[in-house]
Amino acid sequence: MRIAIFENIMTPGGHEVDFNRILVEEFKNLGHEVNFYVPKNFKFQFDYKVPVKRLYGDAVVYKNSHGLKKLFNSLKREINRQRWYSQLFLSQKNFDALIIPTSTYRYLRALVHSDLKNISVPLIFILHGINPDESAKFFNAAKNLLSNKNIKLVVLTFGNDIFGKTSENIFTIYPPTFTPRDITPYPLPPTHCPLKIGFFGQYRREKKLRDLLEVFIKGNYQKKVELFVQGSTMHDEDAKDFEKIIADYKNFPEINFLHKGLIGAEWQKKISEVDALLMPYSAPRYKYHWGGMLFTAIGFEKPVIVSDDMNPEVFQMYKIGETFASGDLADMSKVLESFINNFDENISVYKKNLHEASENFSPENFAKRLEKIINL
Repeated sequence: MRIAIFENIMTPGGHEVDFNRILVEEFKNLGHEVNFYVPKNFKFQFDYKVPVKRLYGDAVVYKNSHGLKKLFNSLKREINRQRWYSQLFLSQKNFDALIIPTSTYRYLRALVHSDLKNISVPLIFILHGINPDESAKFFNAAKNLLSNKNIKLVVLTFGNDIFGKTSENIFTIYPPTFTPRDITPYPLPPTHCPLKIGFFGQYRREKKLRDLLEVFIKGNYQKKVELFVQGSTMHDEDAKDFEKIIADYKNFPEINFLHKGLIGAEWQKKISEVDALLMPYSAPRYKYHWGGMLFTAIGFEKPVIVSDDMNPEVFQMYKIGETFASGDLADMSKVLESFINNFDENISVYKKNLHEASENFSPENFAKRLEKIINL
């Protein structure tokens, strides 16, 4: 089967890049041909080693914008989206299925006004979660697209419905793990001294890093512990805030910082070097959108300490670490201390559950589930 991927969002790296890599490599492993359709100015952060076709219209770039500039950029994106849809419709003879890997209800709303809604091959929109405040718009868009059975809306989630509702053109599947594709991962050592804990990913102030650092340095640990903090930043205000944090904690030798975006083998090596991952993020959206760092931890089989609003369904299924009450610094401190002090005692349970979870949510299984939807 010839599978086309339409990508229009440019990022400096991160899980969007690796998610597309999963689609490319796992579908190729299943025997399919894969190519990209991208806007003319699109710049890849990774060489997927597949053919690329360029479309007229500029790519979406998420940068700081406010007021009229933000409104103008939104209007420009909508105009370009219609251009891309028209070109994809005219290109459909060149592929057997089309996947749009990072979609929202806006993509679906725009589709209603495009010839692409009449596509004669499967068109898969992947939505990485649905928030309660956008669910009505999502279901309304889904209803407007019911007449074309080739349009399939795939939501990455852990249930069989979206807030108790579904539709015949809506499909739910588990998200995939991110795995060490370019390195031989380091196995967890028999002893963990010092115990190396990692905080990774795109830095945003909502991740409450400063709170985490205060909790960490005040902890009462029965073994030597190191904290590695890596952060990439997309916005100027986040970069300045992160640099201020680095300066404020430079005199703590047990904390190491890296302000840099990591891709490919370099990213995988840093994940592999730590014993466990810490995710203190507290935001309502983490209940409804799968956590890229959580699924990195599962893919690398690293135990976690996370806020209990991070994909709680996963922790109902597998004992892959410990959770603390969202936004409760006292509980975070207590759970972090317990996790560290009892790590050697609990690691066998974590490892067993991590292995089972990594098998269930594997990229291979994700591609097979998506392939099944395409063929329905």
